[in-house]
Amino acid sequence: MQRRQILIAGGSAAASLAWPVLAAAWPDKPLRIIVPFPPGGTSDVIARLISKPLGDVLKTTVVVENKTGANGAIGAAAVAQATDEHTMLLSDMSSLAINAIIAKELPYKPQQLAGATMLAYSPHLLCTNPSIPAKNLRELAQLSQTKPLNIASSGIGSANHLGAAEIALAMGMKFVHVPFRGGAQSIADVAAGNTQLVLNGMLATLPLVQAGRLKLIGISKRTRMALLPDAPTIAEQGVKDFESGTYQGVAIAASMNKAAAARLAAALVQVIREPDMRARLVAAGAEVMTSTPKETSDFLAREGERWGSLVKRAGAKLEGNA
Repeated sequence: MQRRQILIAGGSAAASLAWPVLAAAWPDKPLRIIVPFPPGGTSDVIARLISKPLGDVLKTTVVVENKTGANGAIGAAAVAQATDEHTMLLSDMSSLAINAIIAKELPYKPQQLAGATMLAYSPHLLCTNPSIPAKNLRELAQLSQTKPLNIASSGIGSANHLGAAEIALAMGMKFVHVPFRGGAQSIADVAAGNTQLVLNGMLATLPLVQAGRLKLIGISKRTRMALLPDAPTIAEQGVKDFESGTYQGVAIAASMNKAAAARLAAALVQVIREPDMRARLVAAGAEVMTSTPKETSDFLAREGERWGSLVKRAGAKLEGNA
């Protein structure tokens, strides 16, 4: 996919950044990684994977803090408005871009945030509760004609909400959207049988598939994965060229000291590219994706453009989001 190729190639520039000499030692206190979703989701998993090695590289403590609400906007606001030079946001960059488009009001201005680097990409998995009789996407669409399917997501306007809406629109599927505060809650609800269908990031979802608590219908890559060779893509099941996923990255306050921001970006790239870290992510279904700060910000702009027309068609709004 062209977008991912650009980001992966650009990562070498971020990794080669020289760490500027700061006027004072930085960091001089613990760093905070704000995750704008509850524990257990993809952003949270990656934040906790990198927190200790990042602290080792920067010789400080790194604390992960979950600050949820408004499809990630509450956590994003905490970072956008931070003045301590020691706070960052680790989130699905697509959802961050979508928020800026569909929210009538945000508790921060999008220009208050700046990209640091992308970290990883993993496709979405389309899954049902095992009790649902459908074995593929066409059977799901047929099943929904009798009674609309309840589709769980990590929040109104989230990337997985809009991805699921795109699938449903393409397949003529009747559905009712059920938003949650994060991906972990949405997949748990489907596994419990309270809702029926979910499109969610692979890192958080695959363990439930492997445990037999979710039934895998399709993956959101354009080609099949070596990790799941028997799993068909959503594209080959009737949604032409469909591809989506969770694009994890780090954003910081635009006002952050430029030297500190450059040092943080370089440290993040160093940590995520460590062979052991890369191997752990690949085994879970993710690929390392790094980028320069500019490429990260450019990605946010492109994602906003990509989902803009679908937002209008799906009628997604943030009002009423838990």
